[in-house]
Parts: sequence; C-alpha cells; structure tokens
Amino acid sequence: MSEPIEIPDVFPGVGDVSGKRVVITGAGRGLGELVAHAFSRSGAKVALMARTERDLKSVADALPGPTLVFCGDVRDADFNEAVADGTVLEWGGVDVWICNAGISPIVAGPLDTAPEVWREVIDVNLTGAFLGARAAARVMSDGGRLIFTGSVLGERPCKGLAAYSASKAGLVGLAKGLALDLAPLGITVNVVAPGWFDSPLAEAWTSNDQLSEFILGHTALKRWGQSTDLAGAFQFLASDAAAFVTGTVLNVDGGYLLV
Repeated sequence: MSEPIEIPDVFPGVGDVSGKRVVITGAGRGLGELVAHAFSRSGAKVALMARTERDLKSVADALPGPTLVFCGDVRDADFNEAVADGTVLEWGGVDVWICNAGISPIVAGPLDTAPEVWREVIDVNLTGAFLGARAAARVMSDGGRLIFTGSVLGERPCKGLAAYSASKAGLVGLAKGLALDLAPLGITVNVVAPGWFDSPLAEAWTSNDQLSEFILGHTALKRWGQSTDLAGAFQFLASDAAAFVTGTVLNVDGGYLLV
C-alpha cells in the first residue's frame, strides 16, 4: 500500500510577488508598462529599464510602490551589468528579471528586409535577453527567476515577420539552455508567449477586417486578448508557486496554437 501524500500546512500563494525585487526591461511602454503596474500594485519593488528616460519617469511616477529607473540599451552588456549592480546596491538583490524589451520591424519579406534591420531585431530581442539574463544570474541567489517575453509567432510565424519570429523562437532555445545551465544555482528560466492582443502593436491586424478574421479564425476563444489576460502569467512564474517550473513556455494565446 502506498504511503499517503504529505499535505503541507501552507501552500505558496499563486502569483504572490509581494516584497520581490523585480527588474523589467522595455518598461517604458506597452507590455512592459503593463507588467510594471501589475507587479507594483501587488507589492513588488520594480526597477524599470528602457531607452527613453521620459517614458520611464512617466511610468515610475504612476506606480504605487518603490521604483528604480535605468535608462539605456539592452544590447549594451555594461548597461545590463550596471542595472544588476545598481539594484543590488539599492535593494540588496534581484529576485526576478523580466527580459521584455523587443522590437518588430515593418512587415516585409526577406528581399525587402535589409541586413541591418535583421541584425537590430535579433540584437534587441535575443541578444538583449541573453545579456540581461547573464547580468541577473550573477547577482541572483537561490530561487531567482528569469522570465522572457516570447510570442506565439516564434512557433507559428506570419508572412513578413521572419526576423521577429526567428528572434522569438530563439528565446525558447535560449530559455531551455539557460534553465539547464542555471539550475544548479536555483534559478528558473521560463518564457511567456503572448498571442494576439488588442494593442497598438497589433493595430495593422485589428483594424483590417480580412486579417482580423484570419487571426480570430485561428484563435479557439474567438476574441483578441485583453491586458488583464496577460500579467498574471508573469506573476505566476515569478511567485513561489512556480518554484518547480523551469525551461517551459507558457502560451497566453486564447488557443491560437490549437487551431
């Protein structure tokens, strides 16, 4: 007869990020701004990274909790290291580092995609994430969390977005490799892969009836994602409830990859 399962007295709070020291790249607008609000309103300390100082200060001023502001380029290794050291200096450590900074060029086929555009997308979306993860891992203690913002387009590309799709597919490989490398340090590495959300970035699709019909036709829930659908995935992976989750991709896509 098998032994009965041990029931703990207390279970970790799912999505509980109170008191955690969180670094978010690409935090000046869009998804980064959204995630910053979600974490700050849930009791986390949030360090904001982006290239535009005015945007960062605007976000910081709107957050209810403690913030730090670091203005620079995620492609700069020294900048990432300085953010890690600066956060440790101010708050004593880093618990969560969310590599969210990313760009998408105009939709163009390979013959119309200049080499410098390809390099910029790969450098910001993929190399920037690696440099952030490298800086974070140096200062994180056991239980640290690395979270990458991926995309369902990394698994199901669309025409004209080869560079973007390649960068997001690369993030999955990077996360899985780092999950193995950093496991001995107690650091988990995961990807949140959003689907199609009703946001300014998707305006070219949401405002076009034919494209919108195509996207929603491939989405099991038959609707666009809303901002309230997304932040919880990051909070879950950052919380103690996800301590045994590493090297995985959490698709928040309304079933886009199912249809």
